[in-house]
Amino acid sequence: MKGYRVKYTLATKLVNELVEAADEKVLSKTIARYGRVDLLCLDELGYMALDRRGAELLFQVLTEREEKSSVAIASNESFGGWTKTFTDPRLCSAIVDRLTFGGQIIETGTQSYRLIRTAQAAGHTIPAKDTTKQPTPKPQP
Repeated sequence: MKGYRVKYTLATKLVNELVEAADEKVLSKTIARYGRVDLLCLDELGYMALDRRGAELLFQVLTEREEKSSVAIASNESFGGWTKTFTDPRLCSAIVDRLTFGGQIIETGTQSYRLIRTAQAAGHTIPAKDTTKQPTPKPQP
């Protein structure tokens, strides 16, 4: 609505598209296309393991966008768990580095939005998890 170009895709779908583009010798055009959008939204990153080739191709897209355009990532996995997605530790570290440098990390909690909505539709409530840290009581002498 404000004139920004936004692209939303699942992380695995993007990786599959990049692999196909590489096989068809149009990878540079595909990476450039993803580099031109103002905001790239990747959903479910960290959910499924990526083979080395797919992870390296995704890294190329993120590098193309680095410090030029925004990337929004949705993941149910913490960065520490991304080593299951990006099995090469150096590549995983480089991807996290690019995504976090100059970025903002917003943690929305661990409860599933879909589960909460389903429960609400059925007339049930799911108690919210208390994510605030309470001070540990000191033992009394």
